[in-house]
Amino acid sequence: MKKIRRLLILLCVIALLISVVACNESSGGSSQQGGQPTATPGQTPGGSSEGAADRIQLTFSLWGDPSEQEATQEALNVYNNMQDRVWVTALQIPNEEYADVLQTMAIAGRMPDAGMALEPTVIGWSRNGLLMPIDIYEGVTYRPLDYLAFRDEGNTVAYSAANEVLALWFNRDMFDAAGVEYPPVTLDTAWSWDKFIEVAKQLTFDNNGNTPNDPGFNKNNIVQYGAYVNQWTWQLEVWSLSNGGKWFADDGSAIIFDNAAIEAMQKVFDLHLVHNVAPFIAATSDTGFGDSIGKGNVAMATEGQWAVGFYSELDINYGVAVLPYIQHKVNIATGGPVVVFAGTQYPEEVAEFVRWYTDEENNFALIEAGWWMPTKTNWYEEPLLTKWIEDVPLRARLPAEAYRTAILDVALDFTVTRSAGWYYTPNTIEIINRILNPALVDAIRGNKSVAQVIDEVRSEMEEALIG
Repeated sequence: MKKIRRLLILLCVIALLISVVACNESSGGSSQQGGQPTATPGQTPGGSSEGAADRIQLTFSLWGDPSEQEATQEALNVYNNMQDRVWVTALQIPNEEYADVLQTMAIAGRMPDAGMALEPTVIGWSRNGLLMPIDIYEGVTYRPLDYLAFRDEGNTVAYSAANEVLALWFNRDMFDAAGVEYPPVTLDTAWSWDKFIEVAKQLTFDNNGNTPNDPGFNKNNIVQYGAYVNQWTWQLEVWSLSNGGKWFADDGSAIIFDNAAIEAMQKVFDLHLVHNVAPFIAATSDTGFGDSIGKGNVAMATEGQWAVGFYSELDINYGVAVLPYIQHKVNIATGGPVVVFAGTQYPEEVAEFVRWYTDEENNFALIEAGWWMPTKTNWYEEPLLTKWIEDVPLRARLPAEAYRTAILDVALDFTVTRSAGWYYTPNTIEIINRILNPALVDAIRGNKSVAQVIDEVRSEMEEALIG
């Protein structure tokens, strides 16, 4: 019944969005989904409608947190009102249906002109002819950091609109109450995995105040957990790399998932299954931060840089530190990419808009809100660094000095930080999201080992890689 209901919702969303694009093509009108106001023909919410119907009409698809959607709309309003040639309409699609909706729109020949793309879809979409190569930074002095380029057989087909690396976030009040020293904020002092578990045990308490190190500890009545490592599946890749393993061949041509990779994923699940320091969360979705630090009963949690943005929503005194490591100090970078869809009738106008939209000055609201980090190299140099770190209250609360070493220094250490696997591997939407995600739930529950799960789905992942 749940699957049928989801399918009906998806079909309704698709039908509505296709009709929106058709209306936009014929009358210059636009509409907005995801709880945003509906736009009347030739008018973007919050912007002037004067002369809009006489312009080239472009659509830009996106998903996101409501505050991200609002910030994006504000940027589009600025662009629409600063020139009189092009009018860009936002096409907001729920995140969980995003890939399916766009693929269906492609079949119908109703793709947007440009938009955000889910990271695991990019290389597959490129090979299916849905994307145009992006060369909008040709000859430009300051380009995005190299690991943020999606490359398909030598062609750059997308750049991430934001830079996101992983970090360890911690509840200062819990550390203070337990008399435990805060986690390290520099790579050279990063905790080993064993040290991480040791500290997590000191911060895990049952209802009688016992820790896992104490006799009489009741693992069935834990009131505070020491740690949670995000089980959102793509984030598990960092631990496989840290353990010397791989998920994919370096050129994206093969499924690897070697013993070291499997061992690392098992270590993550064993935080709950064996060490009793992590809450049981039977999910491989993006709920980790909210279900751990956000609930106020977990002392440490791993999450992306975007956790800065939650500081405006949570009444919790948390800070940031560097990730622990298993064998090697490793981090992975990602960020929702902006793409140009191959069916656009206005490639030059779309390229001009995308170049403007991805300029940090024009989407600074998302950087200031904590959700995004800049992508261009000049924003990692003074004086621009101060503008988005010290001068942004949410980052200053971490404090800014810790953010610089735990996030910035890590992001700029190219021996440590590398592209997530989907920057160069095709069909990871199938491999990671639709095959590996549900299969790993059995390992999270302890019903099967990670080795058993990978053995069961390996051939299916290999078939998905070929497409």
